[in-house]
Amino acid sequence: MSREIPEPAPLTSHGPARVIAMVNQKGGVGKTTSTVSLGAALAGYGRKVLLVDFDPQGALSISFGLNPNEMELSIYNLLTQLDCHVGDVIVSTDVENLDLLPSNIDLSAAELQLVSEVGREYALGRALAPIIDEYDVILIDCQPSLGLLTLNALTASSGVIIPMECEYFALRGVALLKDTIDKVTSRLNPQLTIMGVLGTMYDPRTLHSREVLETVRGAFGELVFQTVINRTVKFPDAAVAGEPITSYAPGSTGAQAYEQLAREVLSR
Repeated sequence: MSREIPEPAPLTSHGPARVIAMVNQKGGVGKTTSTVSLGAALAGYGRKVLLVDFDPQGALSISFGLNPNEMELSIYNLLTQLDCHVGDVIVSTDVENLDLLPSNIDLSAAELQLVSEVGREYALGRALAPIIDEYDVILIDCQPSLGLLTLNALTASSGVIIPMECEYFALRGVALLKDTIDKVTSRLNPQLTIMGVLGTMYDPRTLHSREVLETVRGAFGELVFQTVINRTVKFPDAAVAGEPITSYAPGSTGAQAYEQLAREVLSR
């Protein structure tokens, strides 16, 4: 049964940030779209938000109109160069209260370089530590794998949001991911919890979508967000325009869904 999700109270000060990893090892489930849209919606509620592009494909950076080949500094420099400060790499976006830590294909090399490092799982957490008090929420857009980069994101975070396509084969992947999260919690980061499972690409007209969503709710119960993200052409249109759906099509059902999700996230 759906309940009314209250408007978040305005803030009088900012920080320390809650760090949330957006994770699913399956590609094409709406992770980047959800990171952009949720981040913009949270910023719309007066929260200072940092989006971390932690995928070598750089889709999150491209979503804001950045050219991956023209970046002077990216998160790769932050992870591999001791004299690189996180403040040097962060770029502001056209959305008020929303900043970005960009990425490009160089990040693939960082994964290889980190393998031989001591405390390699904590590299991202160390890099973000100096600016934790400047933001209210830090969202990390992870690559579609459970490799060392994703492990770093989970170790740096206190919460995980799992965007999951409302499609049968996605269910098996979530079970495997939950296994990984449990291992990280027990071995590396006892503060880590699953904040919620987010149903994406939902088509209420199909029995298949409805059955999958019911199965997920049966398996994860209260962990499943009340908000469900429907399929809409507005999301790819917004990505092409280089802006979040909340500013590209503010009255759309997609924008309203992510605003509701932002309220849910802030209430958890």
